[in-house]
Amino acid sequence: MNTKLTLNLDKDVIEEAKTYAKDHKVSLSKLIENYLNSLTTSKEKSRKVSPLVESLTGVIPSEAQDDRKGYREFISKKYS
Repeated sequence: MNTKLTLNLDKDVIEEAKTYAKDHKVSLSKLIENYLNSLTTSKEKSRKVSPLVESLTGVIPSEAQDDRKGYREFISKKYS
């Protein structure tokens, strides 16, 4: 269901938005609708973690994340 909305925006912003919409072959209304939709749905998507990812959390030990440190120690011992 579509509902009419009135916005007060800077004239230059409107003109730039119209040009952008025309260049991308989309209506200005659809462009704004998509933007507002992305603002409201991105928060929900970023919070949701799949059960698989949840189950893998903490599987890799934190010391394994710094491979360079181990390599540096190896090189240091080898050439000392």
